[in-house]
Amino acid sequence: MQSLKKMKYFVNRYHIMAATNKIRLTECPRDAMQGMKTFVPTDDKIIYINSLLKVGFDILDFGSFVSPKAIPQLSDTAKVLAHLNMDTTATKLLAIIGNMRGAKEASQFDEVSYLGFPFSISDTFLKLNINTNVNEAFGLTHELLELCDKTGKELMVYLSMAFGNLYNDPWSPELVADWVYNLKRNGASEINLADTVGVASAESVRQVFGLLVNEFPDINFGFHLHAKADEWYDKVDIAYQAGCKNFDGVLSGMGGCPMSGSAMVENLHMKNLVDYFDEKQVGLQLNRQELDEAYQIAMKVLADKN
Repeated sequence: MQSLKKMKYFVNRYHIMAATNKIRLTECPRDAMQGMKTFVPTDDKIIYINSLLKVGFDILDFGSFVSPKAIPQLSDTAKVLAHLNMDTTATKLLAIIGNMRGAKEASQFDEVSYLGFPFSISDTFLKLNINTNVNEAFGLTHELLELCDKTGKELMVYLSMAFGNLYNDPWSPELVADWVYNLKRNGASEINLADTVGVASAESVRQVFGLLVNEFPDINFGFHLHAKADEWYDKVDIAYQAGCKNFDGVLSGMGGCPMSGSAMVENLHMKNLVDYFDEKQVGLQLNRQELDEAYQIAMKVLADKN
Protein backbone atom coordinates (compact mmCIF):
# COMPACT_ATOMS: atom_id res chain seq x y z
CA MET A 1 0.00 0.00 0.00
CA GLN A 2 2.83 2.37 0.91
CA SER A 3 4.61 1.72 -2.42
CA LEU A 4 1.34 2.39 -4.27
CA LYS A 5 0.99 5.73 -2.48
CA LYS A 6 4.57 6.58 -3.39
CA MET A 7 3.94 5.68 -7.03
CA LYS A 8 0.79 7.85 -7.10
CA TYR A 9 2.76 10.68 -5.52
CA PHE A 10 5.48 10.55 -8.16
CA VAL A 11 2.94 10.24 -11.00
CA ASN A 12 1.02 13.26 -9.72
CA ARG A 13 4.25 15.16 -9.18
CA TYR A 14 5.30 14.35 -12.75
CA HIS A 15 2.03 15.69 -14.15
CA ILE A 16 2.31 18.85 -12.05
CA MET A 17 5.87 19.41 -13.25
CA ALA A 18 4.89 18.71 -16.86
CA ALA A 19 2.04 21.23 -16.66
CA THR A 20 4.34 23.78 -15.01
CA ASN A 21 7.03 23.35 -17.67
CA LYS A 22 4.67 23.58 -20.64
CA ILE A 23 5.44 26.42 -23.01
CA ARG A 24 2.48 28.43 -24.31
CA LEU A 25 3.01 29.93 -27.76
CA THR A 26 0.89 32.77 -29.10
CA GLU A 27 1.06 33.48 -32.82
CA CYS A 28 0.17 37.09 -33.65
CA PRO A 29 -1.06 37.64 -37.22
CA ARG A 30 -2.84 40.76 -35.95
CA ASP A 31 0.51 42.29 -35.03
CA ALA A 32 1.95 41.29 -38.39
CA MET A 33 -0.78 43.08 -40.32
CA GLN A 34 -1.91 46.06 -38.24
CA GLY A 35 0.63 48.56 -39.55
CA MET A 36 0.63 47.52 -43.20
CA LYS A 37 -0.20 50.31 -45.61
CA THR A 38 -1.80 48.15 -48.29
CA PHE A 39 -5.03 46.48 -47.20
CA VAL A 40 -4.82 42.69 -46.98
CA PRO A 41 -8.03 41.42 -48.63
CA THR A 42 -10.48 39.75 -46.25
CA ASP A 43 -10.38 36.47 -48.18
CA ASP A 44 -6.60 36.41 -47.90
CA LYS A 45 -6.78 37.04 -44.17
CA ILE A 46 -9.19 34.12 -43.81
CA ILE A 47 -6.85 31.78 -45.70
CA TYR A 48 -3.85 33.03 -43.71
CA ILE A 49 -5.45 32.69 -40.27
CA ASN A 50 -7.09 29.34 -41.03
CA SER A 51 -3.66 28.00 -41.98
CA LEU A 52 -2.33 29.12 -38.60
CA LEU A 53 -5.19 27.39 -36.81
CA LYS A 54 -3.92 24.04 -38.17
CA VAL A 55 -0.46 24.41 -36.62
CA GLY A 56 -1.35 23.86 -32.97
CA PHE A 57 -0.48 27.21 -31.39
CA ASP A 58 -2.03 27.70 -27.98
CA ILE A 59 -3.40 31.17 -28.75
CA LEU A 60 -3.91 33.13 -31.95
CA ASP A 61 -3.88 36.92 -31.61
CA PHE A 62 -5.96 37.17 -34.77
CA GLY A 63 -7.57 40.63 -34.92
CA SER A 64 -8.80 43.68 -33.07
CA PHE A 65 -12.03 45.46 -32.28
CA VAL A 66 -10.79 49.03 -32.35
CA SER A 67 -11.69 52.11 -34.36
CA PRO A 68 -11.28 51.46 -38.10
CA LYS A 69 -9.89 55.00 -38.33
CA ALA A 70 -7.07 54.01 -35.99
CA ILE A 71 -6.31 50.58 -37.49
CA PRO A 72 -8.04 50.34 -40.90
CA GLN A 73 -6.16 47.13 -41.73
CA LEU A 74 -8.23 45.20 -39.16
CA SER A 75 -11.62 46.78 -39.78
CA ASP A 76 -12.83 43.42 -41.16
CA THR A 77 -12.05 41.38 -38.02
CA ALA A 78 -15.69 40.35 -37.49
CA LYS A 79 -15.99 39.27 -41.14
CA VAL A 80 -12.81 37.21 -40.85
CA LEU A 81 -14.01 35.62 -37.61
CA ALA A 82 -17.19 34.37 -39.29
CA HIS A 83 -15.11 32.19 -41.64
CA LEU A 84 -12.55 30.67 -39.28
CA ASN A 85 -12.47 26.89 -38.87
CA MET A 86 -12.77 26.75 -35.08
CA ASP A 87 -14.43 23.32 -34.96
CA THR A 88 -11.22 21.52 -35.89
CA THR A 89 -8.70 23.30 -33.67
CA ALA A 90 -7.82 23.59 -29.98
CA THR A 91 -6.23 26.99 -30.53
CA LYS A 92 -7.90 29.83 -28.63
CA LEU A 93 -8.54 33.22 -30.18
CA LEU A 94 -7.45 36.55 -28.72
CA ALA A 95 -8.76 39.91 -29.93
CA ILE A 96 -7.20 43.26 -29.03
CA ILE A 97 -9.52 45.94 -27.67
CA GLY A 98 -8.82 49.54 -26.61
CA ASN A 99 -11.97 50.56 -24.76
CA MET A 100 -15.26 49.23 -23.40
CA ARG A 101 -17.03 49.62 -26.73
CA GLY A 102 -14.56 47.30 -28.41
CA ALA A 103 -14.57 44.93 -25.45
CA LYS A 104 -18.36 44.60 -25.52
CA GLU A 105 -18.28 43.96 -29.26
CA ALA A 106 -15.56 41.32 -28.99
CA SER A 107 -17.22 39.60 -26.03
CA GLN A 108 -20.33 38.90 -28.13
CA PHE A 109 -18.40 36.28 -30.10
CA ASP A 110 -18.24 32.82 -28.54
CA GLU A 111 -15.15 32.03 -30.62
CA VAL A 112 -13.10 34.71 -28.82
CA SER A 113 -11.56 33.41 -25.57
CA TYR A 114 -9.24 36.29 -24.67
CA LEU A 115 -9.60 40.06 -24.72
CA GLY A 116 -6.19 41.69 -25.03
CA PHE A 117 -5.85 45.16 -23.50
CA PRO A 118 -2.75 47.33 -24.18
CA PHE A 119 -2.08 48.82 -20.75
CA SER A 120 1.22 50.62 -20.18
CA ILE A 121 3.19 52.39 -17.48
CA SER A 122 3.97 55.09 -20.08
CA ASP A 123 1.48 57.96 -20.24
CA THR A 124 2.90 59.06 -23.58
CA PHE A 125 2.39 55.69 -25.20
CA LEU A 126 -1.14 55.35 -23.86
CA LYS A 127 -2.02 58.77 -25.26
CA LEU A 128 -0.62 57.82 -28.67
CA ASN A 129 -2.06 54.31 -28.72
CA ILE A 130 -5.55 54.48 -27.17
CA ASN A 131 -5.92 58.19 -26.23
CA THR A 132 -5.84 57.74 -22.46
CA ASN A 133 -3.43 57.85 -19.52
CA VAL A 134 -2.14 55.40 -16.93
CA ASN A 135 -4.75 56.10 -14.26
CA GLU A 136 -7.68 55.96 -16.69
CA ALA A 137 -6.35 52.79 -18.32
CA PHE A 138 -5.92 51.19 -14.91
CA GLY A 139 -9.52 52.02 -14.04
CA LEU A 140 -10.63 50.48 -17.32
CA THR A 141 -8.91 47.19 -16.46
CA HIS A 142 -11.30 46.85 -13.52
CA GLU A 143 -14.31 47.27 -15.82
CA LEU A 144 -12.83 44.88 -18.37
CA LEU A 145 -12.25 42.20 -15.75
CA GLU A 146 -15.87 42.52 -14.63
CA LEU A 147 -17.02 42.20 -18.24
CA CYS A 148 -14.86 39.12 -18.72
CA ASP A 149 -16.34 37.53 -15.61
CA LYS A 150 -19.84 38.08 -16.97
CA THR A 151 -19.11 36.86 -20.50
CA GLY A 152 -16.77 33.93 -19.81
CA LYS A 153 -13.69 35.57 -21.32
CA GLU A 154 -10.16 36.02 -19.97
CA LEU A 155 -8.40 39.37 -19.92
CA MET A 156 -4.84 39.42 -21.22
CA VAL A 157 -3.22 42.64 -19.99
CA TYR A 158 -0.34 43.73 -22.21
CA LEU A 159 1.99 45.81 -20.08
CA SER A 160 3.56 47.84 -22.89
CA MET A 161 6.89 49.61 -22.42
CA ALA A 162 7.69 47.11 -19.67
CA PHE A 163 11.43 47.32 -20.36
CA GLY A 164 11.80 51.06 -20.99
CA ASN A 165 10.46 53.63 -23.43
CA LEU A 166 11.50 56.25 -25.98
CA TYR A 167 9.64 59.13 -24.34
CA ASN A 168 11.65 59.77 -21.18
CA ASP A 169 8.64 58.67 -19.15
CA PRO A 170 9.44 57.19 -15.73
CA TRP A 171 10.58 53.57 -15.84
CA SER A 172 12.22 51.10 -13.51
CA PRO A 173 11.72 47.42 -12.70
CA GLU A 174 10.25 48.51 -9.37
CA LEU A 175 7.72 50.76 -11.12
CA VAL A 176 6.70 47.85 -13.34
CA ALA A 177 6.31 45.72 -10.21
CA ASP A 178 4.14 48.38 -8.57
CA TRP A 179 1.72 48.36 -11.51
CA VAL A 180 1.69 44.56 -11.65
CA TYR A 181 0.71 44.61 -7.99
CA ASN A 182 -2.09 47.07 -8.73
CA LEU A 183 -3.31 44.98 -11.66
CA LYS A 184 -3.23 41.87 -9.51
CA ARG A 185 -5.36 43.63 -6.89
CA ASN A 186 -7.86 44.43 -9.63
CA GLY A 187 -8.03 40.74 -10.43
CA ALA A 188 -5.65 40.38 -13.38
CA SER A 189 -3.85 37.04 -13.61
CA GLU A 190 -2.57 37.12 -17.23
CA ILE A 191 0.03 39.84 -17.82
CA ASN A 192 2.09 39.95 -21.01
CA LEU A 193 5.23 42.06 -20.68
CA ALA A 194 5.73 43.85 -23.98
CA ASP A 195 8.79 45.48 -25.49
CA THR A 196 6.60 47.42 -27.90
CA VAL A 197 9.25 49.54 -29.59
CA GLY A 198 12.33 47.34 -29.29
CA VAL A 199 14.17 49.20 -26.53
CA ALA A 200 14.69 46.24 -24.19
CA SER A 201 18.25 45.27 -23.33
CA ALA A 202 19.27 41.88 -22.05
CA GLU A 203 19.87 43.49 -18.67
CA SER A 204 16.44 45.13 -18.45
CA VAL A 205 14.81 41.80 -19.36
CA ARG A 206 16.86 40.14 -16.63
CA GLN A 207 15.89 42.76 -14.06
CA VAL A 208 12.18 42.77 -14.86
CA PHE A 209 11.57 39.04 -15.15
CA GLY A 210 13.92 38.28 -12.28
CA LEU A 211 11.90 40.57 -10.02
CA LEU A 212 8.36 39.83 -11.20
CA VAL A 213 8.44 36.03 -11.54
CA ASN A 214 9.72 35.72 -7.98
CA GLU A 215 7.49 38.44 -6.54
CA PHE A 216 4.25 37.30 -8.20
CA PRO A 217 4.29 33.49 -8.58
CA ASP A 218 0.52 33.40 -9.13
CA ILE A 219 0.63 35.73 -12.16
CA ASN A 220 0.94 34.09 -15.57
CA PHE A 221 3.56 36.28 -17.24
CA GLY A 222 4.23 36.36 -20.96
CA PHE A 223 6.85 37.97 -23.20
CA HIS A 224 5.90 39.98 -26.29
CA LEU A 225 9.19 40.96 -27.89
CA HIS A 226 9.99 43.31 -30.74
CA ALA A 227 13.61 43.06 -31.77
CA LYS A 228 15.91 43.03 -34.77
CA ALA A 229 16.75 39.63 -36.20
CA ASP A 230 20.14 39.46 -34.44
CA GLU A 231 19.00 40.79 -31.04
CA TRP A 232 16.36 38.35 -29.83
CA TYR A 233 18.16 35.26 -28.56
CA ASP A 234 19.65 36.47 -25.28
CA LYS A 235 16.41 38.21 -24.30
CA VAL A 236 14.29 35.12 -24.91
CA ASP A 237 16.84 32.94 -23.11
CA ILE A 238 16.92 35.24 -20.08
CA ALA A 239 13.12 35.37 -19.87
CA TYR A 240 12.85 31.58 -20.17
CA GLN A 241 15.58 30.91 -17.60
CA ALA A 242 13.85 33.35 -15.24
CA GLY A 243 10.68 31.27 -15.41
CA CYS A 244 8.60 32.80 -18.20
CA LYS A 245 6.57 30.11 -19.96
CA ASN A 246 4.48 32.19 -22.38
CA PHE A 247 5.93 33.68 -25.55
CA ASP A 248 4.49 35.60 -28.50
CA GLY A 249 5.81 35.52 -32.04
CA VAL A 250 4.90 36.18 -35.66
CA LEU A 251 5.54 33.55 -38.30
CA SER A 252 6.67 36.14 -40.84
CA GLY A 253 8.58 38.26 -38.32
CA MET A 254 6.79 41.30 -39.72
CA GLY A 255 4.80 43.93 -37.89
CA GLY A 256 5.10 46.39 -35.06
CA CYS A 257 3.05 49.08 -33.40
CA PRO A 258 1.93 51.82 -35.82
CA MET A 259 0.71 54.05 -32.97
CA SER A 260 3.96 54.42 -31.00
CA GLY A 261 5.14 57.61 -32.69
CA SER A 262 8.33 55.89 -33.85
CA ALA A 263 9.45 53.49 -36.55
CA MET A 264 7.98 50.02 -36.19
CA VAL A 265 10.34 47.33 -34.92
CA GLU A 266 9.72 43.83 -36.23
CA ASN A 267 8.22 41.04 -34.16
CA LEU A 268 10.07 38.08 -32.77
CA HIS A 269 10.03 35.54 -35.61
CA MET A 270 8.05 32.48 -34.57
CA LYS A 271 10.43 30.16 -36.43
CA ASN A 272 13.31 31.49 -34.30
CA LEU A 273 11.23 30.89 -31.19
CA VAL A 274 10.42 27.32 -32.26
CA ASP A 275 14.10 26.66 -33.04
CA TYR A 276 15.05 28.01 -29.61
CA PHE A 277 12.75 25.60 -27.79
CA ASP A 278 13.87 22.73 -30.02
CA GLU A 279 17.43 23.56 -28.97
CA LYS A 280 16.33 23.44 -25.33
CA GLN A 281 14.60 20.09 -26.02
CA VAL A 282 11.24 21.49 -24.98
CA GLY A 283 8.47 19.44 -26.53
CA LEU A 284 6.25 21.72 -28.59
CA GLN A 285 2.93 20.24 -29.70
CA LEU A 286 3.06 21.73 -33.19
CA ASN A 287 2.34 20.19 -36.57
CA ARG A 288 5.61 20.99 -38.33
CA GLN A 289 4.25 20.36 -41.82
CA GLU A 290 1.36 22.77 -41.20
CA LEU A 291 3.85 25.22 -39.69
CA ASP A 292 5.87 25.24 -42.90
CA GLU A 293 2.75 25.58 -45.05
CA ALA A 294 1.43 28.43 -42.90
CA TYR A 295 4.77 30.20 -43.26
CA GLN A 296 4.57 29.99 -47.04
CA ILE A 297 1.01 31.34 -46.99
CA ALA A 298 2.00 34.15 -44.63
CA MET A 299 4.85 35.25 -46.89
CA LYS A 300 2.56 35.16 -49.94
CA VAL A 301 -0.35 37.00 -48.30
CA LEU A 302 1.77 39.67 -46.61
CA ALA A 303 4.25 40.25 -49.43
CA ASP A 304 4.60 43.83 -50.68
CA LYS A 305 1.98 45.19 -48.26
CA ASN A 306 4.25 47.63 -46.41
